[in-house]
Amino acid sequence: MLCALGAAVCFGAATVLQAMAARTASAQGGGGGEAGVLLRALRQWRYLAGLGLDGLGFVLQVLALRSLPIYAVSAALASSLAVTAVVAARLLRVRLSRAEWGAVAVVCAGLAMLGLASGTEGDKEGSDALKFAMLGVALAVLCVGLAGGRLPERGRGLVLGLAAGFGFGVVEVSVRLIDSVSPGHLLSNPATYALLLGGGAAFLALTSALQRGSVTVATAALVIGETVGPALVGVVWLGDRTREGLAWLAVLGFLVSVASALALARFGEAPPPQDPGISPGASRRPGEGHRP
Repeated sequence: MLCALGAAVCFGAATVLQAMAARTASAQGGGGGEAGVLLRALRQWRYLAGLGLDGLGFVLQVLALRSLPIYAVSAALASSLAVTAVVAARLLRVRLSRAEWGAVAVVCAGLAMLGLASGTEGDKEGSDALKFAMLGVALAVLCVGLAGGRLPERGRGLVLGLAAGFGFGVVEVSVRLIDSVSPGHLLSNPATYALLLGGGAAFLALTSALQRGSVTVATAALVIGETVGPALVGVVWLGDRTREGLAWLAVLGFLVSVASALALARFGEAPPPQDPGISPGASRRPGEGHRP
């Protein structure tokens, strides 16, 4: 659980650092469009520090998934929005409402419930059918991401955000389906390709969602897609369980954490700073902010 929470802290802080660097790069001018802004951002320590935090967060995420049920890890990762909100309030001078501070507190309470109720990771080995199913979902997410510009404007952010969530969910499940890191096993395991394709396709879909739709809607859909689906896969097909007699506490903690994260969905893209010396323009995942 400490690894999962550490990953959430890394991802949440990286979002704000990368947003600050991107805004500064945008304010500097120099042309080149988005590629020019990215190149200028890459020369700033904040952006590089954000990428470093993303990499560390991914390692911590993998470690957490190797010893915790997927439902606990996915809920903890959704709490990175709470970290982003708190860091943005400090570094970007963003004013949080009382309801948003309350959501941050409730996220912490939900994660505490999950920490108390979570058992160890499931002992079932994923079947070949499940591995190929993850690869199929990753391909579907890629198709949605590539078609992002041609989707109907109404509901585009919802569809793309949900697709991105499924893509990151594929990454979470695929980590559990890789039982050996030897080159031979990695190359012959469909889960390896599902992990790589799912992560890349999720980035594509999320980038398109943030550019073409509501950040709040896209992020809310992302949170639902990357928490509910993987949690069900872990429980039904991989044997994830809770501690004896604490299933109700785990369910309550999961629902509370995810619902509170949804209340902070506007922080899926770090909010505009109130300091007039910083220009707007944001990102959420590496290259766009958030987790690799």
